[in-house]
Amino acid sequence: MRVGIGYDVHRLVRGRRLVLGGVEIPFDRGLEGWSDADAVVHAIIDALLGASALGDIGSHFPPGDPAYRDISSIVLLSRAGDLLRAQGWRVRNIDATVIAERPLIHPFGEQMRQNVSQALSIAASQVSIKGKTTEGLGFTGREEGIAAIAVALVEET
Repeated sequence: MRVGIGYDVHRLVRGRRLVLGGVEIPFDRGLEGWSDADAVVHAIIDALLGASALGDIGSHFPPGDPAYRDISSIVLLSRAGDLLRAQGWRVRNIDATVIAERPLIHPFGEQMRQNVSQALSIAASQVSIKGKTTEGLGFTGREEGIAAIAVALVEET
C-alpha cells in the first residue's frame, strides 16, 4: 500500500463557471484554468499519481495542450484511474478538503463524492470530500482563489 498527497489552487475570476468535484456550483465567479479548473479533482489526481509514482497531472494532461482546453476534470480523473489500473494499482480511499471562504461545500459534497467514485469505479464510501474556511485569512479568506488538498491510498493488485 502507498499514500500520495495532492494540492491544487486556482484563482477566482468573473466570467467562468465554478466546478468542484464535477459539480457546477452557483457562484458569481469561477476558477481560472486551462481545463474546467476543478481544484479538488486536480488535487485528487495528483494524490493518486503521486501514490503510484506516476508523475503529476501536468505530465499526463499538460496545460496548453488543445486536447485539454475546457475539458471536464472528471474525464481526466477517469483517465488517471485507467492509468493506475493499467500499472497494477487499485484505489483504496481518497480524502479531500476544499479550502474556500465561499461557497459552502457541504450542500454539494455528496454529489462530488458520487462523481469521483463513478469516475474511478470505486464505492462512494471510499471517497471523502469536505470544505473548510480560513476564517478570512490568506488568499482563500479574501476570496481570491480556492485551494484543495487530497490524500489517496492505493495498493498493488
